[in-house]
Amino acid sequence: MRVAVAGTCGLALLIAQQIQDSTSHQVLVLSRFNQPNLTSQGYQCQVIDYGSSSSLRHALMGVDTVISTVTGSAQLRLIDAAVQCRVRRFAPAEFEGRPGLQTPNSILDRKKSAARTLLRSHASYMQSTAFVCGIFYERFAVGGLRAHQIGARIASGEGDYIADLRNMTAVAPIYDSADALSSLCLTSMHDVAKFVVKSLDMANWPSEMSLCGERMTVHSLITLIGTCRGRPLNPVEWQNPSGLQYQLSITSNPTQQQRIATHLATAEGRYDFATPAYLNSMYPDVVVMSLHHWLTHTWAAVP
Repeated sequence: MRVAVAGTCGLALLIAQQIQDSTSHQVLVLSRFNQPNLTSQGYQCQVIDYGSSSSLRHALMGVDTVISTVTGSAQLRLIDAAVQCRVRRFAPAEFEGRPGLQTPNSILDRKKSAARTLLRSHASYMQSTAFVCGIFYERFAVGGLRAHQIGARIASGEGDYIADLRNMTAVAPIYDSADALSSLCLTSMHDVAKFVVKSLDMANWPSEMSLCGERMTVHSLITLIGTCRGRPLNPVEWQNPSGLQYQLSITSNPTQQQRIATHLATAEGRYDFATPAYLNSMYPDVVVMSLHHWLTHTWAAVP
């Protein structure tokens, strides 16, 4: 089976590596630019122009499954090309909370809702699924998501989400709209890649497939970060949806808007879902990494 991974962000490369190392499937990495480092490692790469339907069709000839990590208009054109090339399955660039809880055309959307609508319109002849994994552990990495080549156009640098682990401060969306403690699910990108690759051998894909490293309250997350770093976060600014909505209404800075909107989505439960998650139950042999272990290892060299 030929699997195309669209994009060269950290998650895309982890998925491609897992396919190459642990399956007999052929993996094709689709990239806007030449990737000599990848080709030297034995990966098959195809340079594509997302603005050219002929370029996309040429790249997707003979492909069974597409795993997309690109968003916006580029993904919409990739879906159109996949349909024209009779690709059997397409996984759009979701990899966060449940799609049904997302707000279409919001600052966090990046045309993802349009991609889901387009995929639904082709559901009779091309399967699709949303991989629901909550928040990446790598949000809390040294350097943030950008250190993993994710989020160049969004607020995703070090300390941009909930906690700044270098300076040990936090803005925590701890309460939901009912003043109860808000919860979220989190997963490491390595574990996401493992589950995505496991799903390639499924005969049929449901419309959503959840997977999870850990589920906890935001309050527990703050406590865990303090434990792993050996000192408490201070100060911690506790937030609820009404306060976040007000902050969102008075800022015109796009980076701040994205950061506040992500905190608001957390408070509203967008990244929370039932556990054990679907793929965890389907593949109990996949042992997920704990957030405690990941945080301790990631920040061990940083005082």
